[in-house]
Amino acid sequence: MKYAVGIDVGGTNTRVALIDENYKIIERRQFPTNEEEPETTLNDIKTVIDGFGYPVEGIGISCPGPLDLINGVVLTPPNLPGWHYFELTKCLEVKTGLSVYLENDGNLACLAEAAIGAGKGKGYVQFLTISTGIGAGFCVNQNIFRGAKGFAQEVANSILWKNGPFQGNLKKGSIESIASGTAITKRANDAGLRAAHAGEVYQMAQEGNQTAADIMEDAYEYLSSFLGILYGVLDPDIFVLGGSVALKVPRFVEEIEERVKEKVYDALKDNVHVVPAVLGEDCGLIGAACLVFQSKK
Repeated sequence: MKYAVGIDVGGTNTRVALIDENYKIIERRQFPTNEEEPETTLNDIKTVIDGFGYPVEGIGISCPGPLDLINGVVLTPPNLPGWHYFELTKCLEVKTGLSVYLENDGNLACLAEAAIGAGKGKGYVQFLTISTGIGAGFCVNQNIFRGAKGFAQEVANSILWKNGPFQGNLKKGSIESIASGTAITKRANDAGLRAAHAGEVYQMAQEGNQTAADIMEDAYEYLSSFLGILYGVLDPDIFVLGGSVALKVPRFVEEIEERVKEKVYDALKDNVHVVPAVLGEDCGLIGAACLVFQSKK
C-alpha cells in the first residue's frame, strides 16, 4: 500500500492527514495555523508527519489563494498576512526531504470530488465553494485545468453587477461580494438587520423580511447567472457546489439548478446538473493526496 500526506492550511487551523492510495484517511491531526509565522506552522507539520511513522510518496498541500503554482509561492491570501510571498513548496521540501505539490483549495476540492465524490465518472467537473468566500476549480478527466499561469478559476473577483456591492480588496459587483456567506451577512447587517451568518438571513427572508428576501434573491440570481456563463464557456458534465452556504441553506443547490436551466439555451436545459458536494471538509485533504499519487504515475 502506498501513502501520501494531505495538508489543508486554513486561516484558523491546519490539518494534516495520512491517506492511502484508495483515498482512505488513516490518521489526521489538527493544530492552529500561525498566520504571522509560516515557519512555525511548517515545523508543526514536520512533527506530525514524522509521527505518522509510514513512508510516504510525497506531500500535497491545499492553501488559500492567490498562489504562484508554478513556483510554489503563496502570494497574498488575506487570512494569512505573514505568509505573503512565502516560498512554501521549497521550504517544506527542505524541512521534510519529500516532494511537495502546492495547489489552491478550490482546485483540490474539485479534484477530490471528481475522483471519488459527486463528480466521479464524469469527464468535465466544475466545482464551486459558496462559503466565507467563493472559490472554484475545473477538472478534465481528473486533471486540474490551471490555465497559462496557474490562475484559472480564480473567480471571486468576476464582475457581474455594475457599481454593485463590494468587500475587502474585491471590485464592485464581484460574485464573492454578492453571493458568498460573508457578503450575504454583511449586506444584511449594513441594511440594519442583525445576522451572524447567511443561514439567519435566509430564515429572516422565509419569515417575510423583505430586505433579507432581496439580499437572498440577489445571491440566487447573480450566482445562477454566473453558472450559466460558466456553462456556456466550459460545457461541464456537472456543477458540484460545496461550502456552508450551498450545503446548509435549505434548497440552495436546487434553487440554483432551477435558475441556471432558465439561463441557458432551451435545447441545453437537460444538460445542466447542479449537485451538492459529498466529501465535506475532507475534500482538500483528499484532493491533496490525489495530486501526489497523480504525480507518481
